[in-house]
Amino acid sequence: MLLRHIHYFLAVAQHRSFTRAANALHVSQPALSQQVKQLEETLGSPLFDRSGRDIRLTDAGEVYAHYAKQALRDLAEGQRALHDVGNVMRGTLRIAITPTFTHYLMGPLIASFHQRYPTIALEIREMPQEQMEQDLMDDRLDLGIGFDAPGLAGMAYQPLFSETLALVVAGHHPLARQHSITLAALGQEKLVLLTAEFTTRDQIDRCFRQNSLHPQVLMQANSLSAVIEIIRRTGLATLLPAMTTHGHEDLVAIALDPPLLTRTAILLQRKGGYQTAAARAFSALAQDQGRDFS
Repeated sequence: MLLRHIHYFLAVAQHRSFTRAANALHVSQPALSQQVKQLEETLGSPLFDRSGRDIRLTDAGEVYAHYAKQALRDLAEGQRALHDVGNVMRGTLRIAITPTFTHYLMGPLIASFHQRYPTIALEIREMPQEQMEQDLMDDRLDLGIGFDAPGLAGMAYQPLFSETLALVVAGHHPLARQHSITLAALGQEKLVLLTAEFTTRDQIDRCFRQNSLHPQVLMQANSLSAVIEIIRRTGLATLLPAMTTHGHEDLVAIALDPPLLTRTAILLQRKGGYQTAAARAFSALAQDQGRDFS
């Protein structure tokens, strides 16, 4: 059995069609069908139900697909390990972050890492935490930075620092000179918030419900940069980590009294997964950076 058989099998399982899988793989459909048939003969069991309009996995196919994906992940880790062998001067590091970290954590962290390890190629993606954890499980990422609200089993976590939610306004906002605001007063504010797919928004909505708060959410945006631009140009406020204002002299963080939400930033990776020398170096640097924010 060759790796090609497994790749072809998984492509058909993904596309639920021999034709679509063949097009995606840039091979002929007869060649693809022959390879899958050979795999089924080797295993002694049909992997696909071909009776319907769309191809679907049999029960045996479902079981085999699980182990086939796991085997490919392990082989990919083994290949990276061979190239790595403790050498932090080469390689690629795939990192994901949740959006709220973009404006105050990732800039200093990436700058420090690149200064120390300029030959390491970085692939940095911004995404919701649920997608991040799934990509870590599927070995599409090496590390992620998110919050202590894990949704998937099989993750390993390292705490980095704690952050507290604040009312963030522009310097021209009427509340900009206040050091704190009560939750009762918060309920009277006009807000622009991140949309529901963000972990931050989910946590905010939950805190609203728990504290019986009903602020006026006049705008929503699926980009942190958009939220910040809106508060800069309007009289609206937003709820974000207080540290979001670091490096932005025209933004002010007003403490909530009592605090509405404190959460822990964490470094995520797949439990038991191989960690390259570059990933280990980045993890150590993230821990150091986290202490600066504590």
